[in-house]
Amino acid sequence: MKNLSLIQKHSVAAALLVAAVASPFALHAQPGPSSGSKADGMDHSASDAKMNMKSMMKENNEKMAAVPMTGNADVDFAQMMRIHHQGAIDMANSLLRDGKDPQMLKMAKDIISAQKKEIAVLDTFLARNSKAPSGSAKTR
Repeated sequence: MKNLSLIQKHSVAAALLVAAVASPFALHAQPGPSSGSKADGMDHSASDAKMNMKSMMKENNEKMAAVPMTGNADVDFAQMMRIHHQGAIDMANSLLRDGKDPQMLKMAKDIISAQKKEIAVLDTFLARNSKAPSGSAKTR
């Protein structure tokens, strides 16, 4: 009986130790009552923009992975780069919508301009080589 009491005391002490160590981490990881709600008056645009960029990257990678390779290095390169460049335009447009920093906004505008020109070259090459552009039908 005395041993059981000692085991119980050690169990309680161990549980308290684990709770004391884990509590700060658990509290930090728990979403607050207003998490995920825009009605809470907090600005969630940074996390929304981050998630938007992540989803754009994922979608772009999936589009590139779905393109069948032709075995012609030039055509394969042009197809993949067209999708890649359109992804850059999409991300830059997202930054123009959500961004604030003048340097980054200028860079986004420059990227859009440059990538549209390169997509036009890629489209011309792909048309000349009887291959429809992969990914988006048009530059947005």
